[in-house]
Amino acid sequence: MNTNKNFLKRKARVRARVWGTKSCPRLNVAKSNKSLFAQIINDDEAKTLVGISTLRLPETKGKKPTKVEQASILGEEIAKEAKKLKITKVVFDRSGSLYHGRVKAVAEGARKGGLIF
Repeated sequence: MNTNKNFLKRKARVRARVWGTKSCPRLNVAKSNKSLFAQIINDDEAKTLVGISTLRLPETKGKKPTKVEQASILGEEIAKEAKKLKITKVVFDRSGSLYHGRVKAVAEGARKGGLIF
């Protein structure tokens, strides 16, 4: 019970500081036990510009990638989709999750794909 309280407090603290605009939208990362979800959101218009999840990643030949590898691929894919919309600069919203593991891998993958935080 206490873990959920801490998560909600962190989430509220992060969202109070992070706001996406048309010129610099918000890259939101949400995670479940099995999947990761990334969205690029313009908060001024309350509109999701791009959304992608690990459920719809391109197929890989051979072994299935680990969750951290999937997160890195997700970051690169969201960066590709953002480039198609001419988005290069974003603010990162970790949704109350700690900047560690899969969330960090998404951020590094997005940077590798060309997004600037």
